[in-house]
Amino acid sequence: MSAEDDLKVENNFMIKSLNKNLRNASKAKKDEFYTQLVDIEKELKHYKDQFRSKVVYCNCDDPYESNFFKYFASNFNALGLKKLVTTSYSGSPIVGGQLPLFQVAGSKGKQPLKIEIKEVPDADNDGAINLDDVKYLLKNDKNTATPLKGSGDFRSDECIDLLKQADIVVTNPPFSLFREYLAQLMEHKKKFLILGDQNNITKKDIFRFIKENKLWLGYDNGGTKWFQVPDDYDIITESRKKIENGVKYFSMGRILWFTNLETTKRHENIVLYKKYVPKEFPKYDNYNAINIDKVSDIPMNYNGVMGVPITFVDKYNPKQFELLGIMNTGEENKGIRHKGTPHGRPLVNGVEKYLRILIRVKKAKK
Repeated sequence: MSAEDDLKVENNFMIKSLNKNLRNASKAKKDEFYTQLVDIEKELKHYKDQFRSKVVYCNCDDPYESNFFKYFASNFNALGLKKLVTTSYSGSPIVGGQLPLFQVAGSKGKQPLKIEIKEVPDADNDGAINLDDVKYLLKNDKNTATPLKGSGDFRSDECIDLLKQADIVVTNPPFSLFREYLAQLMEHKKKFLILGDQNNITKKDIFRFIKENKLWLGYDNGGTKWFQVPDDYDIITESRKKIENGVKYFSMGRILWFTNLETTKRHENIVLYKKYVPKEFPKYDNYNAINIDKVSDIPMNYNGVMGVPITFVDKYNPKQFELLGIMNTGEENKGIRHKGTPHGRPLVNGVEKYLRILIRVKKAKK
């Protein structure tokens, strides 16, 4: 079996496993996966200057549990934030359970709250702002926490009102609601940094944002990310489960950072070193484009249409390449698509490939 076939099998297995877990999560209202602090720190370190004097809103983050809240609250002064707002959700399956992070003044268990922080004083006078100062603030200042009227759902009127006041949204939204969540951010023209599954790239409404240069990927998109889940969350694949210090974690395959905050990586050209040789780059049976199995194999001297893996988006520089479409979504491919497989999957000598993005090298302006 080739490396390409291995990738196809793994992706199909991952998608089926993920979809099954997400269906179960939706039915049980357990579509919340809590991000580890180490993953947040690794990504957020690249954007620190962009947060100065900004209002940050974490609208899928219970302060009892959220490491996003922990990160921004403990780094409030270092980042120079204007304000931090966090709203909790009454349907969260682990509120007040496995991660009782803070005692909040006036809170009542699973009551949805709005936490609003405008300053974090040095309560212990040790010359530094840390998590202990945040804990003291939340425990003793009743003005930081107020009850929400509704459930705290990001789609509720009161949460949308808070969204309108925010400059930047940073969170891990419910994965099964990612498309709706992203559409809301785009509608309100917000800056954001959020986590989502790699296969969101293949959704035509999301791909359109990427194509229009309104959405791109962040920095830390390699390796495995583990998310805390409730104790009773059903994980059918042992390799995607681990328990540390009595806490259950679930890995959902490749989870990426999606953002419209400025990054340096999206301005870096992919270094092309291979020469185009027709026999090494066969055309698809059902598309007028050559097949590329790995991003590193993109030839440096080919100006026609190429089909590349969806991992290309992580290295995409809009000044170097033009995005033409995705092979399984016909309307945006400008007539490139031809009839073939039921889902528009690419074929090479009768062998079906995994989804491909259609690209072309941009011509240099004279």
